[in-house]
Amino acid sequence: MNILAHPLYLAPVPLYARLYASDGIIIDGSSPFVKQTFRNRAVIATENGTQALTIPIVHNGNQAMRDVRISEHGNWRHLHWNAIVSAYRKSPFFDYYADDFAHFYQERDGFLMDFNMRLHAVVCELLGLDRKAVDTPDSAVEELRHIAEPKALATIEGYSPEPYYQVFAARHGFIPNLSIIDLLFNMGPEALITLRDCCRQFR
Repeated sequence: MNILAHPLYLAPVPLYARLYASDGIIIDGSSPFVKQTFRNRAVIATENGTQALTIPIVHNGNQAMRDVRISEHGNWRHLHWNAIVSAYRKSPFFDYYADDFAHFYQERDGFLMDFNMRLHAVVCELLGLDRKAVDTPDSAVEELRHIAEPKALATIEGYSPEPYYQVFAARHGFIPNLSIIDLLFNMGPEALITLRDCCRQFR
């Protein structure tokens, strides 16, 4: 069965765990954009705790997700990449994967959905997660559009966070449900094993 979800910015680990247990992902780009969600926000772990990275957008009322444009005001790309480097430069696999992400913060993308989907493709490649992403309806899907809402992460049916190594765990303890880059930079090739362990009952 496929899952139906919104295109998210460096989506949280639970989305990729559920994608691991599925056949593929159907992207919903037609629903209205909603502020303060993972559509344009990712959460990482830093020395001082969690930090939200929010992409500024040009929001014109009740826009469909696929029509939302990225705003280039505020030098956000530079700020996001500096925050990622500061948070993960000491992680075991940052040097292996940094170049795969760095160029996203040097280029300009017109639409948020396109930017998110390009990042998603890179993440899947690095994870070794061969799941197709399409933008077409499908009757046999599991509805996971709610995963874009931060409050939904603690109540996802069938998902159980699996602790993994984190750079600042000694200071903050294990922090679940962060952006997928947290898992990638900390666990490298073993990230896929963590995703498997988070959703054992679905396989």
